[in-house]
Amino acid sequence: MLESMSESPPGVAPVRVRVVDVPEDDAGQRIDNFLLKRLRGVPRSRIYRIIRRGEVRVNGGRIQASHRLAAGDKVRIPPVRISPTSEVHVPAALARQLQDAVIHEDDRLIVIDKPAGLAVHAGSGLSFGVIEVMRKLKPACSSLELVHRLDRDTSGCLMISKVRDELRGLHNLLREGHIEKRYLALLAGRLKEDRVVCEAPLRAVRRAGLRHVEVDPDGRHTRTEFIRLQQYRSATLVEVLLATGRTHQIRVHAAHLGVPVAGDDRYGARAANKRYAAKGLRRLFLHAHALRFVRPSNGDDFHVSAPLDDSLRDFLDRL
Repeated sequence: MLESMSESPPGVAPVRVRVVDVPEDDAGQRIDNFLLKRLRGVPRSRIYRIIRRGEVRVNGGRIQASHRLAAGDKVRIPPVRISPTSEVHVPAALARQLQDAVIHEDDRLIVIDKPAGLAVHAGSGLSFGVIEVMRKLKPACSSLELVHRLDRDTSGCLMISKVRDELRGLHNLLREGHIEKRYLALLAGRLKEDRVVCEAPLRAVRRAGLRHVEVDPDGRHTRTEFIRLQQYRSATLVEVLLATGRTHQIRVHAAHLGVPVAGDDRYGARAANKRYAAKGLRRLFLHAHALRFVRPSNGDDFHVSAPLDDSLRDFLDRL
């Protein structure tokens, strides 16, 4: 590994430019995650900012946060200083909740049923998320990383890798569309057919400092399949299959079809949400209920699922 600076004091991020060779173990990793490990304590929002500004370079060129590294790549890490921070305090009740939320664990992979309202990682004013809590719960696992992400308000199956080669293998499957991801959602209104496919292209923009996703003819290709499971008088319970994994994809496509996800305060219908709240819905009705794929490490057919929580089942009973 090539360095162009001397060591910084413990707990203080480097303040001179570094050029780092990407080791074999980090091949396939996203640049944002690569930087987060090397700039401990630097907020994720700041990592994204230095990438957007072009201060981070890979082999001399500008890149996006989603860029994946190859072994031997040369990464320019700009000067970043941050004062030592105190240890992040994780509430004991939350730690116990995530311990109880583990629905699968082996020596390479953990799957949890992520609670709604909990972000998957720190950032945007949050001092911790799922991955920070899990690292505290499992200090012996030095390579815990998120395999994918769920919106803060979405519950359900979330994968966390324990070893680097499992992470690389699962990322390859995600890129190739070989991981089957199924969600349950309640839509505000009636789905017109038993099965509806939406392929409206999506583009992310910033509005009032918040990330917002909208349908745009020049956006990225996106495909969502909605399958009707139960019709209510003013709502439809659906299973959702994702062929792509864009930010807010299900929520934006549902709204585009005129049947937004119940409880969605960003893309949803305010009047419908008010009616649902009166019946007891206190969250976004979107749940990642099943994952299925062939394990890259051993060729096994892997399947895991998480049922709707009691609050969502009770709300359906009231409908």
